[in-house]
Amino acid sequence: MDAQRRGRGDQIDPADQWVLNPNTGEYELRLTPSGTQSPVSGTRGSTPPTRAGGTRADVPPQRRRRGAPEEPPPGRRGGRRPVQRKPKKAKKVLVWTGGTMAFVLVGVGAAGYFYLRHLEGNVTTTDVGSAGASNFSKDEAFSILIIGTDKRTGAGNEGYGDKGSSGHADTTILLHVAKDRSNATALSIPRDLIVNIPDCPTKLEDGSEKVVPGLRGVRFNRSLGEGGRDPGCTMRTVKENTGIQVDHFMMADFNAVKTLTTAVDGVDVCVEKPVNDKESKLVLPAGPSKVEGEQALAFVRTRKSFGNSGDLDRIKVQQQFLGSLMRKMSSGDTLTSPSKLLKLAEAATKALTVDQAIGSVGTLKDVALELKKVPTKNISFATVPVVDNPAEQVKATVVLDQSKAPQVFDMIQNDVSFTEVKQQKKKEKDAEAARLKGTKAPASEVRVRILNGGAVAGSAQKTLQYLQVEEGVTKSENGGNAPAELARTTLEYAPDQADQARRLADIMGLSGSALKPGESVTNSQGVPAMTLTLGKDFKGAGVKLDAPVEAADVEKSTADKVKCAS
Repeated sequence: MDAQRRGRGDQIDPADQWVLNPNTGEYELRLTPSGTQSPVSGTRGSTPPTRAGGTRADVPPQRRRRGAPEEPPPGRRGGRRPVQRKPKKAKKVLVWTGGTMAFVLVGVGAAGYFYLRHLEGNVTTTDVGSAGASNFSKDEAFSILIIGTDKRTGAGNEGYGDKGSSGHADTTILLHVAKDRSNATALSIPRDLIVNIPDCPTKLEDGSEKVVPGLRGVRFNRSLGEGGRDPGCTMRTVKENTGIQVDHFMMADFNAVKTLTTAVDGVDVCVEKPVNDKESKLVLPAGPSKVEGEQALAFVRTRKSFGNSGDLDRIKVQQQFLGSLMRKMSSGDTLTSPSKLLKLAEAATKALTVDQAIGSVGTLKDVALELKKVPTKNISFATVPVVDNPAEQVKATVVLDQSKAPQVFDMIQNDVSFTEVKQQKKKEKDAEAARLKGTKAPASEVRVRILNGGAVAGSAQKTLQYLQVEEGVTKSENGGNAPAELARTTLEYAPDQADQARRLADIMGLSGSALKPGESVTNSQGVPAMTLTLGKDFKGAGVKLDAPVEAADVEKSTADKVKCAS
């Protein structure tokens, strides 16, 4: 958005008019009558400087916040000496782009918030109904489906995508952020993955609803665009085939990659060998380079120059690109530059379509600040485990690798990190460790009901036999299946059963975090007992549980590592 001086042809870019107020330590917008930076006044919202001769410049006055004090008249700026404070860092901006997809969440300082209200008008929203969450919670884990379409829009994009297409899901990444913000996983979903697309209720422009019939055994990219399917249909398709509930979506087309990379002055990339791709027109020397605009789009769309020239190898290149972009966005040069932040914000909001639940600037800011809490070293990039479609002689599509994919989906559903992270604060760890300290009751006095809460079928009975025969826990019984599945095995006990809990924890190899102080249950003999629920982490009767959880056997990378495309 440009501010113009009346009666003159030149324009002022607000991105170049943010200055530091030494009294507040925050950046403020100053639309001055020249392209130079204006003096900083002692209070916010100061009167614009005057031209020679005493006349005030014809610059629109800044809006005053509701409830803020009226502007003092000129010449009555108090006599207090300004207090010099260190400037606060601008809130971190996270940018994700890949293929024809771009995802930007903007969080800036307090002064920048007022400018973000303008940006809200740039964002397009789609009502996905029950496909997603009705609101955004800052206290819960959340999943955002980032969709890049092959829709052609804008000048210079005639050579991309399918002519006349309403846009398919060309690039799709499921971003899951853990509840404690210790880690996040960006899981790429291949466009050629064979899936079942469920029936999809969609909202039409006139407010009516239309149900688009589902399809079975088709490519994933058909979950968007075809037959009027909206992003909500893609969200439902992810839930249908992975079991993971998607809360929100963000979608962009080809223009996003070009405008966003230009806004950040390019992204650093690296290739192991020279690239001269005639189809994408990407030309790069071996080693490091910087790409932006058309060249950045060519980089993330190129398939013929990397790996086996397939979509799965292109996904790896996109993930490397994302990691590089995130490192740049978390650098000090970007975080402390109002000019860069504003240009990026303007480009990002114009590029995005999101669900209504996160369509306001305030909510986008909240999402950004929650993402800001995740260290880049604990943001993992992975791809849905797949194998070639056995039904095809000429391999063109892929199907889920049933030996690996379920574990990946379970890890995401249950907030299990793909990296080793410190998931708890020291006080919490100390409190959990304290549960294991103290006297231990004899095994013969331990009373426990065993439930299966996600372990392999038959695990409760095998554990019962092990405890009774091998460990002497004779006052134990099989309670059947638990009401719900758990990612981790837990032991709930009443305060007067703490010594029993410590004994069973020693036998089972339970960590302090697995012990849950609570209430006892009445067993089949009418006697109070503890409840041992075997979760998905259960390794078998007699196998200790206190070993670290092993990550799924999938190829992955993290946002803090530099890698060269090959």
